[in-house]
Amino acid sequence: MPSPIAIFGTASDVGKSTITAALLRILKRAGYRVAPFKAQNMSNNSFVTLDGREIGRAQAFQAFAAKILPSSDMNPILLKPSGNTISQVIVQGKPYGNFSFKEYFTKRDFLADKAFESLRRLQKDNDIVIIEGAGSCAEVNLRGKDFTNFEVAERVDANVILVADIERGGVFAQIIGTLECLNESERARIKGIIINKFRGDISLFKEGVDFIERKTGKPVLGVVPFLNGLHIDFEDSLNVEKLVDKGIIDSGKINLAVLKLPYVSNFTDFDAFLLEESVNLNFLYKPSDLSPYDAIFIPGSKSVAKDLEWITKSGWKSRIENYKNSGGVIVGICGGFQMLGRKVIDPLHLESDITETEGLGFLDIGTTISGEKTVSNVEGYWMEDKTPVKGYEIHMGRTKVNSGFRPIKLTKRNQKPTDEFDGAVSKKSHVWGTYIHGLFDNYTFRHAFLRKVARNKFKIPTFVNLEEHRDETLEKLADHFEAHISMKKLKKLFLDGN
Repeated sequence: MPSPIAIFGTASDVGKSTITAALLRILKRAGYRVAPFKAQNMSNNSFVTLDGREIGRAQAFQAFAAKILPSSDMNPILLKPSGNTISQVIVQGKPYGNFSFKEYFTKRDFLADKAFESLRRLQKDNDIVIIEGAGSCAEVNLRGKDFTNFEVAERVDANVILVADIERGGVFAQIIGTLECLNESERARIKGIIINKFRGDISLFKEGVDFIERKTGKPVLGVVPFLNGLHIDFEDSLNVEKLVDKGIIDSGKINLAVLKLPYVSNFTDFDAFLLEESVNLNFLYKPSDLSPYDAIFIPGSKSVAKDLEWITKSGWKSRIENYKNSGGVIVGICGGFQMLGRKVIDPLHLESDITETEGLGFLDIGTTISGEKTVSNVEGYWMEDKTPVKGYEIHMGRTKVNSGFRPIKLTKRNQKPTDEFDGAVSKKSHVWGTYIHGLFDNYTFRHAFLRKVARNKFKIPTFVNLEEHRDETLEKLADHFEAHISMKKLKKLFLDGN
């Protein structure tokens, strides 16, 4: 059997997730049964599997690369930060508890056992499991605590590819410094190096490749050019920061704005708008004039009380109120939906140390944060015009609608029939909220929404089937990596067992 492959990085955000996805699709096209695995991930941007379990969005994307359904075994430990030192810990797709990092490490052996239990199941059902590491694989201060990098590689005797990002500079120091921080057995496990995000003429870097191979004794499997124009799910806010406060208004397009909350989660709810030629999407952090926007979104939050506090102290509250009073369209998703109400109560202090917070008061609703988490896939329709609705819920809040209309009728929850309602809408119908993530991924609903907010400048929308678009993206990604990685070296090192 081929050896397991592990993709480790010299740092965070060097492209481990993307390279893992590319290799999964390459090997799938070669006829192998493949699956992704990341023992522990940290992200507030999550995905709900068909059986109602929560995993990191990157592992879901990688599952699609392997042409299999996402499962909680692909990301058995998910950390969802709700503060600087506190995270909710998800174990095999289900909430386990809220812990400080110090407390988390006391549960290290239990969590590692759960992770390796999931890995064994994946290995049993697949020819090759591609393991993605976390952050830098050479964090010496975490040695003995980290089970996501070399411990998992040693457990399954995986061969490691080390990924470095040349775009951020210092690529020689990244690679050589990482190897110097490893012990002898860890260094021996690294069988090849990929240099990612190269810009310019690759032939000019031949001397650099020669130096790295001579200095490290490791083959460079490829130098991969930066690839523009591909739309890949963002996993963490490091990527969305690049889009924040651009402030560009296009009078010929539908201008939409998303508040970039300090504790924002699931900002991929708005990804589909980035693919629409008729839409100009901005993420806003600094308070600014909202009047040019056709609609604004308040997204999900991992700490609703703290984000509401920030909205007030930063000066956003008065600007949002002025926008609402002028008839502007405001949509709240999940935590953003809770913020539109009168109060948010957190009696158990599950999200913060704040017990009760005044909301924006745009909807006659009240929310209590409870210990029971709702994680489910849902289907239904928009009550007004029967437009289909599909998405997923991830929330710990229980919202009571005191008065007003509930805009969404749910007909399925986790593939089983249900008879429920979701969300709330204001009397004038220009402020509404929902617990459903992924709402705008649905082409029909997205365009129904755009038609309502477009006023007189609506262009013919772009037909984008997100599933087809994602698959086309993965094919292009695989083609790109296959063209710049030595498949001969890769096959010899990993697939032939040499």
